[in-house]
Order: sequence, then C-alpha cells, then structure tokens
Amino acid sequence: MKSLKKILVIYIACLCNCSYGQTSNTNKDSCRYLLPVVGKDSIYVDRDSVLNRFLTYGAWKYPLNSIHWQNYIDSGIAIIHNESRFWHQKSMPFFKSLKYEIGLSYLDSAVKYDTRKWIDYRAFIKCIFIKNYKDALVDFKLSKKINGDGSIMDHSYNFYIGLCYLQLNQFDTALYYLNLQANKVTQERGAGWVHYLDRFYMGITNYELALHHSSLEEMKIAIQCFDTAIKIYSKFSDAKFYKSLALIAIGKYEEAELLLKEAKEDLLNHFTINEDNVLYERYPYQISLNLVDTYLNWIGK
Repeated sequence: MKSLKKILVIYIACLCNCSYGQTSNTNKDSCRYLLPVVGKDSIYVDRDSVLNRFLTYGAWKYPLNSIHWQNYIDSGIAIIHNESRFWHQKSMPFFKSLKYEIGLSYLDSAVKYDTRKWIDYRAFIKCIFIKNYKDALVDFKLSKKINGDGSIMDHSYNFYIGLCYLQLNQFDTALYYLNLQANKVTQERGAGWVHYLDRFYMGITNYELALHHSSLEEMKIAIQCFDTAIKIYSKFSDAKFYKSLALIAIGKYEEAELLLKEAKEDLLNHFTINEDNVLYERYPYQISLNLVDTYLNWIGK
C-alpha cells in the first residue's frame, strides 16, 4: 500500500500560459507542469520529458495494437491533456484496425489542440482510410489555407483533392487539381519528377471522361498517361489493367488481352500500388485478381 501512495495523483496544474490549439508562434517546449505526488513534495516536468517518458521509452517499445501502447498514451494524456501528439498516437491503432469512428474521435482532439500540425493528417485519414471524400475535401482545403501548397504522406494536397473529386465522380474538377500538381512539379523540377501515381490517376480521370463524353481523344490521352506511369514503374499492374480497358474501348482487343495477361502476372508477384498504407487500405481504383480474371475471361470468349 505504501508504494501505491507514490503514484501520481491524476490532476495537474499547468503553470504556464501556452495555447496548444492556436497556430501562433507560442513556444510549447517552454511549458512546465506541476505534478503533485502523494506523500512527497510536488515536482516539475517539462513537455519533452513527458513525451520521451510515455512515447520514446513507453508506447513505442510495444506493438501498435497492444494494451501497453494505449496505457502509456493514456498516462501521458493524464499529465498533459492538451498535448496533440498523444491524441494523434492514441488514434493510430484504431484506424489500422478499421475502427474508424473511435480513431477519428481521438484524432479530432489532436486537431483541436494543434490544428496546423494535424489537419492534413486528418484529411488524409478521411480520404484513404474512412473514404469520406466530402469531409476530406473540407480538411484539405483548410490545410491549404493554413499551410499553403503542402503535402502529407509523400503527396501534395492537390493530389488528394483531385483524388477526392475523382471518387465523387466530379471528373473535370479532379483533372484540374491533378494537372495543377503535375504542372507545378514539371515547372519546378522537370516532367520526370512527376510521381507515377499522379500519372496513373490522371489516366484514370481521362479514361472516365472519355467514357462519359464518348471521346476518342480523351481515351488516347488516358493511354498516354498510363504509358508514362508504366515507364516510371515498369511492373505497375494497375496501370496496365486500366490501359487494357482503354485499348478495349478503342477496339484494340488483341493488344488489350496481352496487356491483361501481363497485368495479372505482375499482380500475382505483388506489383501494385506500393504506398505504405496499402498494407491497411485499398487505394481508389486499385485492382484485384478477381477483377483481372473477369476481363480475361470476357475478352477470351
């Protein structure tokens, strides 16, 4: 029982005037917190010490989905309730376990306490994980307002905005944002620096527009985009699959069948969209073996 008296009392008096939820230049690292300890004089700790104790030497030493991860995070939150990084780390395991509503409730707290830092991450989660594209657009546009032409998870805000509009079947707007990103990279670094996924989704958008407009010209542009993506990523099964659909649309069935077989072989060897989070979520228009086989059986008849 005596050892229990040494446990920290769960109430903390913040002795500094830091405002975690604002996007000012407040120096959060200067914050120090008073921790009353039963049977002892109160002690002071600073923010970095708390983060190190409960993240670096706590949660991060255990698997993401372990109870230890959550226990350490909860202990950190008990000391600094408005530390946005704790709320972000608490949310992550739930998204990767498909428990989106729970995860989002914690991520909302991270955004509340540090909007500038986490608004784009929440936008990404809504786009790729939760697949709530209208809400994702709201967050990405706020991200642009706060952070300018920024990026998250290796892609620009404009890329994700284009992806959201694509998933909402607003193809012209999607193409506008995808082209905006590709043109920006081309002007700054050259056409060779445009990401293969940018080219892929530009191809997808042109393909969808071609179908809606019955446009041979847009279908040819789609094929060119897929070719560029394949040039960058030679075994890109998804691009080969959709290029084959574009070839079917213009009557090139034999070429399409060969490419479908090639796409299947690449997919069987796990050459698909290779973003880190594809381990947890399928990306828009990402293909499956069943989908490829469906078209192979159809075209072979």
